[in-house]
Amino acid sequence: MTAPDNRAMDTRWKPSVTVAAIIEQEGKFLLVEEHTPEGLRFNNPAGHLDPGESPVSACAREALEETAHTFTPTGLVGLYLSRFQRAASGEDITYLRLAFCGELGLLDPTRQLDKGIVRTVWMTPDELRASAVRHRSPLVLRCIEDHLAGQRFPLSAIYTDPTVTAPLPR
Repeated sequence: MTAPDNRAMDTRWKPSVTVAAIIEQEGKFLLVEEHTPEGLRFNNPAGHLDPGESPVSACAREALEETAHTFTPTGLVGLYLSRFQRAASGEDITYLRLAFCGELGLLDPTRQLDKGIVRTVWMTPDELRASAVRHRSPLVLRCIEDHLAGQRFPLSAIYTDPTVTAPLPR
């Protein structure tokens, strides 16, 4: 019997955890158009979960940074896992996305949009479906379709232990 290759065990695989805001008003969805290595793409207001924050607070922060609007998550639309391989570099990334619906708040007209964000845009479901080739990932449309189907889970389904947000002991 051959001994297992321990090199693979030295590094634990970890997906990139992201949060996304699914924002609907009057039958349209708020998206961002952003620069990516693949060109200009549409995405839900979304980004990475940062150390020391809960998924809910991360979603509110990302929505503000990318749209200049406050956003209050009220429900979890779903958890999504996807894999992306960048054509140019061969980089292989797996994303774990938590998508939230909620209430869009006020616009801060003095706030700059996050680096790489060109603009915000409102799109109908049909416009979203027609522009799928320009989506940052297949999860953009999938999250919206699930939202349209009424898929919702309570925020209480996500528990963030206080150790996550507590200051580190000195």
